[in-house]
Amino acid sequence: MTHANGSILQRLKRTSLVTRIIIGLIAGIALALTAPQYASAAGLLGKLFVMALKAVAPVLVFILVIAAIANHKPGERTHIRPILVLYLIGTFSAAVVAVMASSIFPSTITLSTGAADLAPPGNISEVLLSLLGSAVANPVTALMEANFIGILVWAVGLGIAIRQGSETTRNVFSDLSHGVSLIVRVVISFAPLGIFGLVASTLAENGIGVLADYAHLLAVLLGCMLFVAFVVNPLIVFSKIRRNPYPLVLTCLRESGITAFFTRSSAANIPVNLQLAEKLGLHEDTYSVSIPLGATINMAGAAITITVLTLAAVKTLGIVVDIPTAILLSVVASICACGASGVAGGSLLLIPLACSLFGIPSEVAMQVVAVGFIIGILQDAAETALNSSTDVLFTAAACMASGDVDEARAEQQIG
Repeated sequence: MTHANGSILQRLKRTSLVTRIIIGLIAGIALALTAPQYASAAGLLGKLFVMALKAVAPVLVFILVIAAIANHKPGERTHIRPILVLYLIGTFSAAVVAVMASSIFPSTITLSTGAADLAPPGNISEVLLSLLGSAVANPVTALMEANFIGILVWAVGLGIAIRQGSETTRNVFSDLSHGVSLIVRVVISFAPLGIFGLVASTLAENGIGVLADYAHLLAVLLGCMLFVAFVVNPLIVFSKIRRNPYPLVLTCLRESGITAFFTRSSAANIPVNLQLAEKLGLHEDTYSVSIPLGATINMAGAAITITVLTLAAVKTLGIVVDIPTAILLSVVASICACGASGVAGGSLLLIPLACSLFGIPSEVAMQVVAVGFIIGILQDAAETALNSSTDVLFTAAACMASGDVDEARAEQQIG
């Protein structure tokens, strides 16, 4: 019996992480359907996994960025600027897709629930001021609160300063980055157990029936996200690499999107994306900065959520939207999405800001937010999967376009 158990464990170790995650997913669904009383308890595994990812992500980003900049050799190229352009194009394109889909398949919602006790920002200037405030936050506070904008600013500053120091100091940070990366790999290896717990507890506590009343709205939201993932993003990537983009797109969705779907946190998925970027043979000085930055500003899924739910409220209230206003909404949704939090449901708090464009009062807008939380079991999961997988996708596209990638490792991972 012991030999048989050992044989099963050896087989599991030899299978890919994605295969093990799928096994955990199926086991979680089976447990939720057959023994829901135990499924809720299994949720502890999921919570511990997400907590571990969130705990290690700020330290990993801080150390990796410092090490990458401190050890950057003069003359080496990084590709942050083209990646930022791709992030902006992707987010704005997603908002435009959401506007078009909402016009073709208009949705309505029931605005009778009580407003949630939440505090959304009042206007775009508040979002921008919040981002600036995050950038100059105390570094210790930034690490404790997982404020990745502040972490990036301090890491870049310290990395530049350490470049002027001795080689011994630079080697210390290089060794630290390898040590923290090893810890992250250990945490990620527990992903199948974590996803097993998340799926089992979520289905046991919420069920699928809670989504039935909002089937049309969910269909529009998920349809937009699938269209962006399988049509818009491949077109953007093709414009950069000039070859079939789908092997890369599918790899990013499989390796990054699946875990992001269940953790529902772009911040928690940063370690997963960094590991995938390494597997793809991308330029470390590039991805160590672009991945955590993307978790903050590359928010195509958030732009879709903000736009679709806002236009659903507009349709429900009988407000007429012309083309210039729709374009303005796309711009606002893109800006709002960049200010969305990296945690589950972060984009929903920015819906009242977009609703204010149409004169919708805050108490009504907060009812829209409440609807968003009801459908969040799928909406937020799909949104995070799109957001997070696109961080790696656009980083890889920029590196491949410049030829700054280990082609052999990339082909092995994608093929």
